[in-house]
Amino acid sequence: MKYPRLVPGILRRRYKRFLADVELVDGEVVVAHCPNTGSMRAVSVPGCRVWLAPSTNPARKLAWTWELIELPQPDGGVALASVHTGRANAIVEEALLAGRIPELAGYAWLKREAKVEGARLDFRLDDPQRDTAFVEVKQVTLKESDGHGYFPDAVSARGTRHLETLAQLAANGQRAVLLFCVAHTGIDDVAPAAHLDPSYTEALRRVSRAGVEVLAYACDVERDEQRPVAIRLARALPVSLEREVAAPSLVE
Repeated sequence: MKYPRLVPGILRRRYKRFLADVELVDGEVVVAHCPNTGSMRAVSVPGCRVWLAPSTNPARKLAWTWELIELPQPDGGVALASVHTGRANAIVEEALLAGRIPELAGYAWLKREAKVEGARLDFRLDDPQRDTAFVEVKQVTLKESDGHGYFPDAVSARGTRHLETLAQLAANGQRAVLLFCVAHTGIDDVAPAAHLDPSYTEALRRVSRAGVEVLAYACDVERDEQRPVAIRLARALPVSLEREVAAPSLVE
């Protein structure tokens, strides 16, 4: 997925969930839309460089959208994380259509926002020669101090309901897939965040045993002279359903 031409700045603060103050290179402080309803644990870090997408649409209240943040890593490098949760489905759809997810390749048709009984899932894949597959996508950006990636970053009753929907599909003999879109280039594996949402963790472990497939794929961010220009799903990552954060002090 290609970005519009992004503009760098420094994050000053995120507030009221959907707003962020960002200082541009010329010193001007602008208010950007923060397209993320979650806690943004560990990815809303004042003082870090962020990348904004400008808009010239006069109907918009805010002329900027916060897309990415650069986060310092323990090895001295910098990771890029996407804060725009609305991008995850577009990233996954592009990968599905290109056949870059081998476990989900070979289907003839893709439908977005698939309705099932009592819920709506992100994708439905169909093919005359294969069973239907239902796919729910979750974006992962939480990297804890133990160096591992986790989901969710806060209690997610909605996420747990999606798991129950997938489990019911699997019980009915249909293919049901949870796909973690890991939109943080410093994350190399994923586990459920038992320290933040024990109920989601228990549900994920249970539905996995009941036949729901759990996949994780990392995103790569392409740069042009340091400016991010595209993000794409790139490679599979391991999922550890039983791992927990190593010590309580790591998540204080």
